[in-house]
Amino acid sequence: MNSPVVSAFSRINRGLAVTAELEKTERTSISRHAERGSYDREAAYAILDEGMIAHVGLDAGSGVMVIPMTYARLGDDLILHGAVASRWLSSFKEGRPVSVCVTLLDGLVLAQSAFSHSMNYRSVVVFGDARLIEDDEQKQAAFKALLEQLVPGRWEDSRQPDRKETDATTVLALPIKEASVKVRSGPPQDAAKDLELPYWTGVIPLELTAGEAIPDPAMKDERAVPEYVSTFSVKR
Repeated sequence: MNSPVVSAFSRINRGLAVTAELEKTERTSISRHAERGSYDREAAYAILDEGMIAHVGLDAGSGVMVIPMTYARLGDDLILHGAVASRWLSSFKEGRPVSVCVTLLDGLVLAQSAFSHSMNYRSVVVFGDARLIEDDEQKQAAFKALLEQLVPGRWEDSRQPDRKETDATTVLALPIKEASVKVRSGPPQDAAKDLELPYWTGVIPLELTAGEAIPDPAMKDERAVPEYVSTFSVKR
């Protein structure tokens, strides 16, 4: 994480205790396949730094909503954003708790029995109350983090948000404190009674990869593809 960007958020992180382990609570306790769970902060950060889409769950007043959106990790916070007029943002402003889930899918697990099929994955779930970020410097740091989460190197090679765009955007910071990690890897786990069945079993690996960049036909002239684009990799 870019240290100048993180330092811009230092003021809002004061007073928040950050430990090596995530906070284990009733909400984050993993009961189903507990052996796959952990509360390791570095493991959570590795997953969050590789991901691109978060699913945000909240009570919007008229009912529970789950919204996919881009996000960023900025130090010990998850950064979320949206238009000032967005209906879902009113839930944060009213202090309702939210949950955020980021999942990376690594493979499909084919077992002997239909019941035992599964997926290999890495996931993080975070619970908490988001804070509204209003300081201009901190909002710019958040905008940079959001863009760099998607395409590292792009921020310096694009126009920065102007005053109108900044004022039209709500930025929220959710502390990565009450959270848990869950990971499944490896082959199927068939019941002993099924091991002699004749079906093929194993794992179909899945990986998100980047294709060749496609230039925008609206560009006024022919331009070289930036190195950060030609070398872009989903793996961070």
